[in-house]
Amino acid sequence: MMKKLFCLLLSVSAFLASAQVGQDKNSLPEIGVVASDAITIGKEKEIGELMMKQLRSQAPVISDPLLEEYLSDIGNRLVVNADNVKFPFTFFWINNDAINAFAFFGGHVGVHTGLIYQADNESELASVLAHEISHVTQRHIARRIAAQSKAAPLALASILGGILLTMADPEAGIAAISASQAASSQFGINYTRSNEQEADRVGFDMLDKSGFDVSGAASFFGKLVEKSRGQSKQLAFLQTHPLPESRVSDARARQAYYQRKNLPDSLPFHLVKARIQARYMFDAKYNIADFENKLRNTQGVQQKAMHYGLALSYLANEQPLKAEKALEVLLKEDPENLYYIDLATDISLALNRKEQAIRNLENLASKIPRNRVISLNLANAAIENGDYDKAIEVLNDYLLLNPNHVLSYQMLIDAHGKKQAFLQMHQAKAEYFSLLAAYPNAIDELHTAYNFAEGNNLERQRIRARIEQLRESQKRLKSL
Repeated sequence: MMKKLFCLLLSVSAFLASAQVGQDKNSLPEIGVVASDAITIGKEKEIGELMMKQLRSQAPVISDPLLEEYLSDIGNRLVVNADNVKFPFTFFWINNDAINAFAFFGGHVGVHTGLIYQADNESELASVLAHEISHVTQRHIARRIAAQSKAAPLALASILGGILLTMADPEAGIAAISASQAASSQFGINYTRSNEQEADRVGFDMLDKSGFDVSGAASFFGKLVEKSRGQSKQLAFLQTHPLPESRVSDARARQAYYQRKNLPDSLPFHLVKARIQARYMFDAKYNIADFENKLRNTQGVQQKAMHYGLALSYLANEQPLKAEKALEVLLKEDPENLYYIDLATDISLALNRKEQAIRNLENLASKIPRNRVISLNLANAAIENGDYDKAIEVLNDYLLLNPNHVLSYQMLIDAHGKKQAFLQMHQAKAEYFSLLAAYPNAIDELHTAYNFAEGNNLERQRIRARIEQLRESQKRLKSL
């Protein structure tokens, strides 16, 4: 998997390196100045979208509506208070227990599940997101290109390819950098430390303006340093984000300039932590024992999250009645909480109460149309109930506003397939593959769809037009 990603990143790096030919080699921007001469905003966005497609196909990107919505809400709350925002941001989770986060071209920010599992509060998580957003708004990758413009193109491609690879696999990325140019590697590390200091400064302001407690940054930095001591391997976050003791001290000193915020514990934060543990970390039996133990030692918001995690774990252990019992007290108190509604739907489906689940979700959909959690739960319940037309209608409606949502296309493929609507199924498969930059597969699916459209000339014309669009995308990929 990582070899394929590395090849992509090297090709992108080579393209970026060639873009430097003919530029003034003394035009390196000062720290704090956006390097617009390194790469255009449009090109940065295009490359970022391509890299996101590759990550979807090669890395364990999580498609979970609740987790997606939470991370996007926190991230966009910060983006609103950021400077130099040139495009919409995309926030996504990587299913990996390493403590890591990364940002790349075009406003893409990835967070490993292991990072939130180690965070104690929402401000700690937000501090990492603010830092990564700052890397994007300050265009640090573009500035790195400008800084390395004196290097030969092939050497630059190797260096930048290694830097970008560290986003998904820090150890492989560091090895790639080491294997390229020893002389310029130290300069690259020093320059990265400058980026980190700038991202800290910009991130602190963003964090404070967005209503979070800036002390979350220093406390999380301190936690990372403490965890890294005595380990034979450096933490993933520290490999891609150098964190000497001086930087922790700087963060602690900087927070003194901001007013301390005594924020209440965030219920969504703790529900997300519990969901990640129950769904993506450890086995169900371990989680049941762990959540039961934590229930006895927590109170308030955190205790509610432990009830929720326990209910999720019971369901994962094929004990839906116990899950329902554990969730009951939470639903009574907060019947429109989307975390509880999502789990209640899964429990109802496990207990064969499909019609009840659909009625509840339709009622909520009338109040909150096109909400990703409600829409996708409703579509899933409709598929389970054999009402494929309803599922297809809900999914198509959702995709009108969210055309890049991979899970929706997976569900659409399932609904069309079970309905035996093979023309539409292969068209949906083509769109799914296009979101993974698997253009040959997408084109093959459309050729198959073309055969199923026999006698429908208008549909065949549409298919031919879409094939040409995908071929152009494939050419563009090769040109990078």
